[in-house]
Amino acid sequence: MAGTIAAVSALGMTAVLGGCGVTGGSGDVTLKLVAADYGDSNANSSQKYWDKLVEEHEADHPGIKIDVSVYSWNDVDRKVREMVAAGDPPDMAQIGSYAGYAAQNQLYKADELLSIPVQADFVGQLASAGQVKGVQYGMPFASSTRVLFYNKTLFSEAGITPPKTWDDLADDAEALKAEGVTYPYALPLGPEEAPAETMQWMLSGGGGYTDTVDGYGIDAPENVDTFSWLKDDLVGKGLTGPVAPGELNRADAFAAFAKGEVGMVNGHPSLMNIAAKKGVKYGMVPTPGKEGTSKSTLGVADWMTAFRKNGHRDQVGDFLDFVYSEKNVLAFSREYDLLPVTTSASGTMSVSDQDRHLRPFLEELLTSELYPVGKTSWADVSAEIKQRIGKAVAPGGSPSAVLGQLQAEASRAENAE
Repeated sequence: MAGTIAAVSALGMTAVLGGCGVTGGSGDVTLKLVAADYGDSNANSSQKYWDKLVEEHEADHPGIKIDVSVYSWNDVDRKVREMVAAGDPPDMAQIGSYAGYAAQNQLYKADELLSIPVQADFVGQLASAGQVKGVQYGMPFASSTRVLFYNKTLFSEAGITPPKTWDDLADDAEALKAEGVTYPYALPLGPEEAPAETMQWMLSGGGGYTDTVDGYGIDAPENVDTFSWLKDDLVGKGLTGPVAPGELNRADAFAAFAKGEVGMVNGHPSLMNIAAKKGVKYGMVPTPGKEGTSKSTLGVADWMTAFRKNGHRDQVGDFLDFVYSEKNVLAFSREYDLLPVTTSASGTMSVSDQDRHLRPFLEELLTSELYPVGKTSWADVSAEIKQRIGKAVAPGGSPSAVLGQLQAEASRAENAE
């Protein structure tokens, strides 16, 4: 849509439509829900998904009315913060984070709302990521994983096969560069979504953002080794394209892939549609690791939360049980090419022909790791990563120094909680 500004959720989904809507109905209790828009046009606005869902629920619950306001990812988190600050939080908010509200005791616990079968149905990794100090407050609403996309045409012209290891990836990138490919491997460490690309690479090198006791471990030796390899073996050899990684955003990398200018890039499901619309023939493989396929990949999620202030615990719980029914989880996931957050819907999708295009991502979900979103410090740490991580691979940059600075900032933020 012309004239709009794209925003990016935790999933990396670019969503551009903003707006507000109210569903019909009347009753003894009115619940307010603020939700994010996963659509990219009026035709697939999330408002339409929620309107249909609410209509069905209200038909079976005449005493409950649900007012739904849908906002773009530019606005939704800010809108909820403003409502909370004004002392008028919504009953439910489907947003990008939850830990700050949970730390202030503003949210219901998941087990105060959901029936036991519904709560038990969440995919294990996602349920765990929704916890603060072992208690689940964030209910996963949408999820995704990452795989390596490659341009089949460019690979064929270069006479190469998809990589399984870092060395394979570097060799493929060299061959693509020799063929004149603009971005042999696109490395988006720009501020839009640097934490995702960073974590994907850290995991592939056996590291990650946290250590074994759930503290931050950003400057762990494995992570320093990973970024040293990126700096020396990819960036330093001119294999990441004309734009410095610290200035390359995910959306720009995806757009270049759709133009046939990128040989390889880490991507989520929305890249399938972006590439297909431009006629790019692509393949997908698991993320290459240091010595073989990465043992873990990045998983991401957005969250449903329920605020305590207005009460209505039973009515909110009834509605959320309905939201998380297999039928509705599947409908949402299929509409927006996302992964189901429940085991039942994941099982159905894994054997359904209709969903075979999502299978590579679904297979990665069980071995995925998520951002440390249960830490209230994560928002500050993520912002620091966006600003600094590109310097780790820049000419003259020091991976150990940059990661050490990020670790120091993370420790300060953690201690301030």
